[in-house]
Amino acid sequence: MPQLHQFDPTVDAVVSRMRALDAALPERDGIAVFNRVYLAVTEAVDRRIDAGRFPDARAAITLDVRFAERYLAAVDTVSDGRRPPACWRPLFQFRRHPGVRPLQFALAGINAHIGHDLALAVVDSCRTLRCEPADLEDEFDRVGDLLVSLEERIREELMPGPDLLQVADPLTHLLGAWSLERAREATWTAARALWALRRLPDVAEEFTERLDTAVGFAGRMLLTPLPD
Repeated sequence: MPQLHQFDPTVDAVVSRMRALDAALPERDGIAVFNRVYLAVTEAVDRRIDAGRFPDARAAITLDVRFAERYLAAVDTVSDGRRPPACWRPLFQFRRHPGVRPLQFALAGINAHIGHDLALAVVDSCRTLRCEPADLEDEFDRVGDLLVSLEERIREELMPGPDLLQVADPLTHLLGAWSLERAREATWTAARALWALRRLPDVAEEFTERLDTAVGFAGRMLLTPLPD
């Protein structure tokens, strides 16, 4: 697992890093596709925090930043020539594959980030705030609700049109097997389990590795190249 870099612990700093990535990466690059989606999510969360939509702003900011750090650490790991967590490897491996569609890139990134990173971010946040996962459940749910609404918009915007039905049919079948709502529910269970295992580091490490591997396998399936 890559070590988290010491990012400036503010949502604005996270947004700035994502905007820099957006400017630097080719538009069709799989990481760029996911980055645009995640940037929109982070900006929406930031607006809601500023508008007082989160009862505990400090908890919301901590969770949002710790969550983003996981993705940015994976990007930095690859930039440094090292291997990212298993959950992210398929997206980095297939990021330039011509047979993978933008919607697949977006959902594979969401799968990695929600299925693996979010559980670890909850634990990171609990340690930072010295609280229990239950104390962050409201923030977790609000961010999750926003992600679900954005996922629907992403599917509509990135799904091929009627002129590409020969792609849309297998794509619909492939992506219909994955649900952000189910992934979010599993992540909350994983976060609670990891928190309960924090005094058993060997078991917690094994649990995390298995979670990482399982999420990576799902990501590889989402990135199955489709015929032109």
